[in-house]
This record gives sequence, C-alpha cells and structure tokens, in this order.
Amino acid sequence: MVKLSNTLLGILNGITLVISAAIIVGGVWLATREHNECAKLARWPVIGIGIFFLILSLIGLFGSCGNNKCLLVFYLVIIFLLILVVLAFTIFAVIVTSKGAGHAVSGKGYKEYSLGDYSTWLKRHVVEKSKYWRKIKSCIIRSEICKNFEKDNKGVSLSAFYQQNFSPIQSGCCKPPTACNFTYVNATTWVNATTPNADPDCTAWGNPLETLCYDCQSCKAGVLQTAKNNWKKMVIIDAAVILLLILVSTLGCCAVRNSCRRYHRMPPPGVYVKA
Repeated sequence: MVKLSNTLLGILNGITLVISAAIIVGGVWLATREHNECAKLARWPVIGIGIFFLILSLIGLFGSCGNNKCLLVFYLVIIFLLILVVLAFTIFAVIVTSKGAGHAVSGKGYKEYSLGDYSTWLKRHVVEKSKYWRKIKSCIIRSEICKNFEKDNKGVSLSAFYQQNFSPIQSGCCKPPTACNFTYVNATTWVNATTPNADPDCTAWGNPLETLCYDCQSCKAGVLQTAKNNWKKMVIIDAAVILLLILVSTLGCCAVRNSCRRYHRMPPPGVYVKA
C-alpha cells in the first residue's frame, strides 16, 4: 500500500507520456501541411503543448519510479502552477464568452448573428485585426464550407432552404442577411436586393465563391459564435483537467510522503544493519 501512490502516479505519467508524444507527432504533421492555412495556425501551439507535457510526464515518471523526492517536489510545484493557469483560463473563457448569441429570424429555421453582441476582447483579438481576419478568412475559404454548403443545398426550394438550421459560419458567411431581401437563385447565388440599405452587409455580398459574404460583419459574427461554442466545450474539458490534476497532485503528495518515510528509515552513514 505504501508504494500504491507511486505506482498509480507512474501509470498516469506513462499514459500522458504516450499522449504527449502523439500530440507532438500531430503538430509535426500539421507543420508539413504547407498549403493548409488552418493547419499552419495550429501547428506551433500543438507542438508546444506536446513538448511541455512530454517533459512533465518524464519528470513525474522518473520521480515516482525512482522515489526521488526532489523530482517529485519539483513535479508537484509545476502541477500546482498548472492548476492555477487552467483555472484562470477557465474563468477568463467563461467571462469572455458570456456575451453574444444568435437572433432567431421570423419564419426561418436558422439564426443570424450580429458582431456588436460579442465581447470587446473577443472582437479585438479575433476579427477586428486585419492580419488575423485575413488568415481566418483564408482558412474558411480553403475549408470549402460554403462550397459544400452550395452542394448540400443544390436544387433545394426557397421555402425548404429557409427552414434549415445552418451553422453560424454558414449563416453569416455563405448567404446574405435575410433583411436584404435578395432574390434566391441557389444557396450561394442571390441577386437584386430589394432593400440594399437594410444592412451594411448587403453591399458587401458577392456571388463568386471567393467573395460571398466573407467581408461581411455577419461572417465575423459567425466566426465569433463558433469560437464561443468551442470555448464553452473547452471549459468543460478544463474542468475535467483540473480534477485530473488535483488527483495527480494528491498522488504526488503521497509519493513525496513515502519518499520521506523511506529516507527516515534508512540507517545513518557508517551504521550497518546485521543480516
């Protein structure tokens, strides 16, 4: 029972070692996707996270298996700081994503999104900086979300089109705002706006697949809503990670205590125990 905590800690760190190695491999794979703008945005964060947890797992593994008090204490300090960082990020994510939601459109199955509804920080750091938006826009175009949107709705009547539940990006980037009252041709082709001044995005719309509503405020709002939805999922994951880190820190404390007991049971130098 004395070594149970060391064993469990070693097993947990062995598992995280394998996972972190897989994360690094995934990051390297993303780095090789030269023509994928979306992958290029994620490669270095993924590799950095993988390397961090790889080193942390090695420290925990050597500390628990070797019953090394110094390594275990250092490991616990890092775990404690990691708990604080994840907790702070979780609270920040909840605050940042507390604003913004889709607006139901009368008689329609989808929602539309307004940029002004979202938090100032989220707007400033995601869509208002032109260099960031160019990358995000390129990512959306390369992912062919709107091209697939057109294929999925090929031959669909206007009434059937209006009853569908679109994703935030599909709603904001792949079609014009409903208020413009464009004439429907197909999912990504709309002409002759009857109320062109109803929304600033009416004049930003273009039928070419590389134009559509990518420069619309509604598209940026759709991206923010998608980010908000993803961050909400991340909050749940973060809560599970915090619980796991608390478990790991508890096992680590037990392992340190076991190491101290072993140290105190060892005879002093020059004293030999008879067989």
